[in-house]
Amino acid sequence: MNAVEIEEAISALAELPFDGGDFPFAFLQAFGNKDATIKRLRAGSTNASDLPGGVLQRSNIHIAVAAPGAVTQTLAALRASPATAKAKARFILATDGDGFEAEELESGETVACAYLERTVDGEDRRKLTVTLTARGQAAAAAQAGAREKIDAALLARIGPEDVRRTRAALWALIDIGRSGKEHHH
Repeated sequence: MNAVEIEEAISALAELPFDGGDFPFAFLQAFGNKDATIKRLRAGSTNASDLPGGVLQRSNIHIAVAAPGAVTQTLAALRASPATAKAKARFILATDGDGFEAEELESGETVACAYLERTVDGEDRRKLTVTLTARGQAAAAAQAGAREKIDAALLARIGPEDVRRTRAALWALIDIGRSGKEHHH
């Protein structure tokens, strides 16, 4: 997967209601992990995590869903985990659905962000409103601006009809890749 495909997959994941049990697997799938890999991790046959609810993909990433407000502590637990070192994980990631922290272990480079804010309705506790934080709005605007710039350059280079045909062909390829069989639009 290239950076644009990953960004689109992560953006789509961020728009879904947060499901702590499914998040690690959905995240790995967004980064192009095959269904068979995800299935083995879900079953536990290749998941070597030593943390409750953790998912550890050897030589790649150790992910854990944190209790609300405990993202930093969960990231520290991932960093200190013997399983993280033993599996030679390159990255660690913790989230509670609101906050998100990740670290590349070799460089120590970290990412911490809170793009979404979830608010429970005071009158109906079943209602949950999800909005972008200021940081989330800035990221969305930057991404939209970059996409508009690329679209304008592409239109200038090949024209609207070729852009339309190219997009149709790319969506067909995506459909084929997702389903494993040919679809016709």
